[in-house]
Amino acid sequence: MDHHHHHNGHHHDHANLKGRNLLISIVLNVVITVAQVIGGVISGSLALLSDALHNFSDVLSLIISYVATKLAKRKASIDRTFGYKRAEILAAFINASTLVVVAIFLMIEAVKRLMEPQEIGSNLVIIMSFIGIVANGLSVLLLKKDSSSNMNMKSAYLHLLTDMMASIAVLIGGILMKFFQIYWVDAVLTMVIGMYLVYMGYDLLKESTKVLMLFTPKSIEVQEIVNSICELEAVKNVHHVHIWQLNEEEIHMEAHIDFMEDIKLSEFDVILEQIEEHVYHRHGINHVNIQPEYDKCDSKNVIVQD
Repeated sequence: MDHHHHHNGHHHDHANLKGRNLLISIVLNVVITVAQVIGGVISGSLALLSDALHNFSDVLSLIISYVATKLAKRKASIDRTFGYKRAEILAAFINASTLVVVAIFLMIEAVKRLMEPQEIGSNLVIIMSFIGIVANGLSVLLLKKDSSSNMNMKSAYLHLLTDMMASIAVLIGGILMKFFQIYWVDAVLTMVIGMYLVYMGYDLLKESTKVLMLFTPKSIEVQEIVNSICELEAVKNVHHVHIWQLNEEEIHMEAHIDFMEDIKLSEFDVILEQIEEHVYHRHGINHVNIQPEYDKCDSKNVIVQD
């Protein structure tokens, strides 16, 4: 019957800042990718080429993240009543998926190279990996702040952080190849990078999937909310509850409430305000939609399969 909204301030200014940081990171990663592809081909280093491939996936993921931040700012309309608020979650899902796919591809290539080791131009590998560390390090610093509170930015941040680590691994490999002629280390490092990417990407993939599937947020206890609403004197029963996360800022709740008496609409408004304040301050739910009922014959289960 009613939607109540608690909005965050300075959202648009922050989104503009996120967009700028993403753009700078895109430019840096295009430069690294081109440099590493050239360096990898000339030197024959699989680790450097795999790092370049990962950097290319970074460029794509950063572009997706950038487009998502722009889309998320668009207003709702008649045919898009939620606007594009889910764009950033979708971007996080796509980026996490590509992170895992790229990692598996790298590990397959590393196994092939282990079986057929090749001599590698280590000087070029060292130079290119150092460039990768510096550029990715700058990008990581730019996105670090937003990565803790935004799934989309976390996905972009993870791509860059793992790539910086990959560049460090490639640098170590380059030094070992130059001074000790241990060429198999190139493939071993590629394998380690791949496994780490799978580990990081899977967690984000799982979290973004939960949001897209409308699962109840991990921090929310549905039964606890139902019990607290039932403590209100006028409330007889709370049922047909749905709680889901729309995006990073919004958690929605809808429920049917059975009342003890056939109360007036004005009395319901007072109770509704109490419920809205309670679920917002205790559980962070900022959009509430309640259907009031009196003596209605329907399922009184907390969770009802629609």
